[in-house]
Amino acid sequence: MTTKLISYPNTKLWMAAIKPPMYSVAIMPIWVGTAVAFAETKILNGAVFSTFLASAILILAWENLTNDVFDSETGIDKNKPHSLVNLTRNKLLIFWLGNLCLGLGLLLIVMISWWQQDLTVIGIIVLCCALGYTYQGPPFRLGYQGLGEIICFFAFGPLAVTAAYYSQTQTWSMTSVAASVIVGIPTSLILFCSHFHQEKDDIAAGKRSPIVRLGTEKAAQLLYWVTGSIYALTLMFVLLGTFPVWILLSWASLPFAIQLCRHVQQYHNQPEKVSNCKFIAVAVHFWTCLLFGLGFILTSH
Repeated sequence: MTTKLISYPNTKLWMAAIKPPMYSVAIMPIWVGTAVAFAETKILNGAVFSTFLASAILILAWENLTNDVFDSETGIDKNKPHSLVNLTRNKLLIFWLGNLCLGLGLLLIVMISWWQQDLTVIGIIVLCCALGYTYQGPPFRLGYQGLGEIICFFAFGPLAVTAAYYSQTQTWSMTSVAASVIVGIPTSLILFCSHFHQEKDDIAAGKRSPIVRLGTEKAAQLLYWVTGSIYALTLMFVLLGTFPVWILLSWASLPFAIQLCRHVQQYHNQPEKVSNCKFIAVAVHFWTCLLFGLGFILTSH
């Protein structure tokens, strides 16, 4: 552990621990849900949008902080120098800092519900948080059973996107539900890709991640199908008339998707070389969702 900690510049360790690029995972569901609402109503409540964004970032911070705490308890992060618990050597501090983020995030959602005199959004977000806890939190630890990607899909896809849509309209929309699928898949893709380089650590800790269950070679092959489904479903919904044609802008993220699949295919069993694939997956997620939402905004004009 000491050798590993010394081998990394301290600033890089802290940046890797805080994971700034990962916060697009919190931002994009709110962006897409709001964009769909704007396309359908031509109305944007800026206060609700900005408050929801801040809340989503705080809640994801809670998830990241507490996941480091829970992983430290199972020993799975013993070889992870950029764990916040390993960096600070103060598990209790990280735990309560996470809880503070959760409390502030939920307080902002309560504000939205109070403004609207409607408890629907807070109910959905509490469900998201409950799912997030079951991912790594005891006694559930469902991520250790290989269910993390499914939890991630629902929490950051259907639940978060439809909550963002509802926060703007206080109604439901099948278009927002369809859009939530397109957001959920690349979000789960990030988590899926984060396991390739830590297969041995997962096995040692008893974590049955999809990579452990399938092996890196089969998982790399599955990656092509999962990534391809984002673009196939987008096209299908456009052809069905559920999405406007401007949504095909999101296909501009295809070069990142191709890069991701080829990179993992080539280095799936080489942890040092495949470890950066989750950041390519973040790029796929970011550009797909950003352009996807922009497609709805352009439709409204």
